[in-house]
Amino acid sequence: MAFLDIQEGPYLVKPTSEAFDNGEKPINVDKTNLVWLNANDIEWVTAKSNVETAFLWGSHEKNKLRASLIKLPAGFKGKIKNLSPNFRAVVISGKVSHQFSKKNDENTLEPGSYFGAEEDAKLLLSTEVETVIYIRSNGKFNIR
Repeated sequence: MAFLDIQEGPYLVKPTSEAFDNGEKPINVDKTNLVWLNANDIEWVTAKSNVETAFLWGSHEKNKLRASLIKLPAGFKGKIKNLSPNFRAVVISGKVSHQFSKKNDENTLEPGSYFGAEEDAKLLLSTEVETVIYIRSNGKFNIR
């Protein structure tokens, strides 16, 4: 699966004769290249959730763009609270049930499915199988 993360222009696509190097480099996101961290390594994931994360790119300074992979274990039932003005997520593998509140309909999201959240929104998530989600945000989020 390929995921191209372009939110807005300029798109900088030029003919070969006008090629340039702006310092950006592709990321090889192969499972053998990832370092997974858990609650012992990071403060915004609770130990009881058994969630792991792998940082991909960006900055963890306030309001700076960043991306991570989140691995939810099989049988996970918990929440992600978005503390960011810009939160986007794509299911990479597995399957997750998603809803914004207990009153909302539950949606089953499979690989390639996308969801977003407004700032301060709480997303209820549950899994039957191990699930990996790509998250791109301009700030923090907490997983409980």
